[in-house]
Amino acid sequence: MDPRPTQTAIRTDLSAIFVSMELSRSVWLITSLSPGAGEKMSKHSVRSGDVAELLARFAQLCEKARVRTGQIFPIIVVQEAGLDGFWIHRVLQREGIESYVVDPASIAVSRRRRRAKTDRIDGEALVRTLMAYKRGEPRVCAMVQAPSPQEEDRRRLVRERKTLMVERVEHVNRIKGLLFAQGITDYEPLRGNRRKRLEQLMTGDGRPLPDHLKRQISRELDRLELILQQISTVDAERDALFVAAGEDETLPSPAAILMSLKGIGTEFAGVLWLEGLFRHFDNRRQIASYAGLAPTPWQSGSIDREQGVSKAGNPRLRTTMIQLAWLWLRHQPQSALATWFCQRVELNAGRIRRVMIVAMARKLLISLWRYVTLGILPEGAALRSA
Repeated sequence: MDPRPTQTAIRTDLSAIFVSMELSRSVWLITSLSPGAGEKMSKHSVRSGDVAELLARFAQLCEKARVRTGQIFPIIVVQEAGLDGFWIHRVLQREGIESYVVDPASIAVSRRRRRAKTDRIDGEALVRTLMAYKRGEPRVCAMVQAPSPQEEDRRRLVRERKTLMVERVEHVNRIKGLLFAQGITDYEPLRGNRRKRLEQLMTGDGRPLPDHLKRQISRELDRLELILQQISTVDAERDALFVAAGEDETLPSPAAILMSLKGIGTEFAGVLWLEGLFRHFDNRRQIASYAGLAPTPWQSGSIDREQGVSKAGNPRLRTTMIQLAWLWLRHQPQSALATWFCQRVELNAGRIRRVMIVAMARKLLISLWRYVTLGILPEGAALRSA
């Protein structure tokens, strides 16, 4: 007889009840591994949104574990970041339950060409990932730092404005496209005289604008003007938020600090603050990773190359930083960052500029983070004149 103990697939000497939640619009699948239950995971389903039933299921898990072992164990819950947001996470924390939200893209999966994927498999994988995370295994997953309700609500301003700007472009392009088919290329829907100018338009072959086309464009202008009005309203709310933030705190708000630099306006400062700099970062690597601007190496044997930035972070912050990097070259030409960029691309053109601007965006984000948190002015940067 082999005296060695039988190895199990799952660690069974647990100090807590590990639970994963697979969320959908109709059903929540609860997968749990409890002390005293061996290596078998139990699975239960509750109706989507039924918090009372969910908490009752957790109470049953605690009671069963107490009956088996004679001890009371805490519950640790994990769920994937997704459509449900953070409200379930906040409910669990309010009930005194240790809860985590994991980035699903950070969980290792099978690399087979066709891998099996079901809620049952995903639930078990989440439990194993949570256990490894609690054991302190490095890089097993990336847990999401849930924003507070106030932080989550504030950033809706910049996100709504982005949506409105996209809709504005769509309406403008649609109007220009309709008129281009009639040989008209000099009409600007964003000008204040757009209604008067519409009545004066003549087609390329000398005819007045057709009646139905004119009515269609007029309705497009109605929608465009509504969008413009909503953009103005959002801008006013954003500016009021900046003023209130400066009044409520002893120090200037991050947005006000950023706007003191030449080349950074209200919109850029708002995105930088509400999408990124409201968080705490321990070092420059963390903030670069959060923005998806961290480099991604590919090294195996004799192969050693860079794949570019990870793009695994906040896409709004990353896009804004690349746009701001181009503007930084224009408005801060004497800064150290602008000098570094020009020296790197002096003898090159084309693709090297697009590659280096991303690297500059990462350096600029780190410099602005240090400026906001530590008061260290980016080297050579000019302040806005009073």
